[in-house]
Amino acid sequence: MIKNIITYPTPTGVEYAPDIRVFDEQLFIFIDDLKETAEANKLEGLAATQVGSYYNVVIVKKDEEFLELINPRILRKSGKVTSNETTSYFPNTSAKMQRYESISLVYEDRNGDSHSLKADGDFSILLQRKIDYLFGANFLTQLKGKDKENFETSLNANGASCPTTPSTFSRDYFIKASNFILVAMLLLLISSFFISQKDILDDMWNYQLFLSFTVLGINIFYALYSYYENKKFSICTNCYNMSIFGVVAMGFFRLTMIMLVSLLLIN
Repeated sequence: MIKNIITYPTPTGVEYAPDIRVFDEQLFIFIDDLKETAEANKLEGLAATQVGSYYNVVIVKKDEEFLELINPRILRKSGKVTSNETTSYFPNTSAKMQRYESISLVYEDRNGDSHSLKADGDFSILLQRKIDYLFGANFLTQLKGKDKENFETSLNANGASCPTTPSTFSRDYFIKASNFILVAMLLLLISSFFISQKDILDDMWNYQLFLSFTVLGINIFYALYSYYENKKFSICTNCYNMSIFGVVAMGFFRLTMIMLVSLLLIN
């Protein structure tokens, strides 16, 4: 059965895959499902944690056949190499990773028998990447400093991640403008306490009405533009839409309060 492969930003839910002690039919079915999933997605390897399983299992393609590694452990590492890597967890995004050029590892097969394996080159890098997942590691947890910043920028540019900093979204300018006008309306309201002339108060009320319709229009444009902007990011989902709704609702609430008080004191 083909399983769903977890992709960023959804966590795999597995920080550490414990060793397998029971080698039964349920395990064998899962391994076959893992291989079928990798084949269906044209992957060279897959870790059990990438489909949300606690099984300590990795499958990797070697000589056109999948090698099953149960409870794999890297024992020796030698050499350093920089590799440009991709992984299904971060779709359409690559990262420059520091890897060991050669590794030696031990693992078990379906019968619980132990085996050793030496790997170098691309096969070594593939094994390191997949085994990392069993220990809750991925590109974001391993990259540091500028390399991590560059990778996060790539995630945003490729639509694999939805930025959350205010400067990222153009829609934030709408909110800044709305808040600026609300502050002006509040100052206008406060100044009415010091004015008694009816004609000036009437002018102030007209200004408040004009500014309130402006804020209303800005919030409507904000909601529409936010929906358009979110479409550019493949993972923007209901949580972001609810956030937009919350911002608009809060803006309407502030506007309503200011206008109610203005109606009582100015009009």
